[in-house]
Amino acid sequence: MAFLQIPLRFSSLLATTPLDSNARQSKMMEYDQPLVWVVLLTMLLGMVMVYSASISLPDSPKFAKYTTTYFLTRQAIFIAASLLVGLFVFRVPVATWQKAAPWMFGATLVLLVLVLVPGLGLVVNGGRRWLSLRVISLQPSELMKVVAVLYAADYTVRKQQYMHKLTKGFMPMAFAVGFVGLLLLLEPDLGAFGVIVCIAMGILFLGGINAIWFGGIGAVLVALFVTIIALSKFRRERYFAYLNPWQEDNALNKAYQLTHSLIAFGRGEIFGVGLGGSVEKLHYLPEAHTDFLLAVIGEELGLAGVLVVIGLFYWIIKRAFDIGRQAIAIDQTFAGLTAKGIGIWIGVQTFINMGVNLGLLPTKGLTLPLMSYGGTGIMINCVGLAILLRIDYENRVLMRGGRV
Repeated sequence: MAFLQIPLRFSSLLATTPLDSNARQSKMMEYDQPLVWVVLLTMLLGMVMVYSASISLPDSPKFAKYTTTYFLTRQAIFIAASLLVGLFVFRVPVATWQKAAPWMFGATLVLLVLVLVPGLGLVVNGGRRWLSLRVISLQPSELMKVVAVLYAADYTVRKQQYMHKLTKGFMPMAFAVGFVGLLLLLEPDLGAFGVIVCIAMGILFLGGINAIWFGGIGAVLVALFVTIIALSKFRRERYFAYLNPWQEDNALNKAYQLTHSLIAFGRGEIFGVGLGGSVEKLHYLPEAHTDFLLAVIGEELGLAGVLVVIGLFYWIIKRAFDIGRQAIAIDQTFAGLTAKGIGIWIGVQTFINMGVNLGLLPTKGLTLPLMSYGGTGIMINCVGLAILLRIDYENRVLMRGGRV
């Protein structure tokens, strides 16, 4: 658990950053320590629940070669590596991210194209979403989420004078996001596309896009998603199964995950059946350690545990918007929009994952940020939050009269 020393490492890193004498005399904290601890607590709780949800997987033929601690060990490695990457990302000034945003967007588009190339992209559960890098597998759609935040924020700053114009303000961004959406739909990954659309639209709205255009564009996007569902037999069947999950054919087929997720929540009641006591994770609920981790939390820790998880994410999202508002107040527009964009990203993905687990939304392959099993997801989450902490750090330096 050496990575629990992260706040101490932050202090030592920050101590090496030159500030003027007025900044050193300030009693203001160098960085947002409560946010760091909340993020660490969220990841540690996720690691415990991943272990609980995956401990019985080696009993099935598919995972027969794995040990009971296989997923726990890998998740711990993912978290440790992600924190190290986060420390490096924290050292990068916000201005550097702004300059690199267009290039990062282009490079990530190339990765999304490579995923679709036979032999390069890995097919898992019917979806071609991963690139094999021998040692690890990279999921470019996860990388695109944080890149979309940076690109949309940079675009909004560069095009600020055109935000009230459709052709020069909105349409170039719409074409860029539309191309990303096309690539994601070919994987297919409608869930990631939805998150990226919400990120781009949210940042454009915060950046001052015309409200009438924003409402009309929102209606067009809703119609687009409805059309995509209607034209896809698989998605259409999944949606109708979601509307009536307890019908026998649906419960045994398209709504199988949903019904068992709801059973898990029902068994948990207020305080749960106890850590490790879940029955649904015993090969009844598929993907219990990834997409449906919240269902295991609900069964083992009950409503109380679910409310704690919601509270942790609420804190993270609120701090992201507070940091963004503070940055904009001191004329750091790109930093402010980026911070709020990170809040939108974490908030939307959390809402969709929880909504799917609770039966409020149709089933989508989106993980619970910071908690679900997965290397790319955890690492990209840590990259985004490290950028958020850097924005907060620069805010504090500037407010003390220092320079970044």
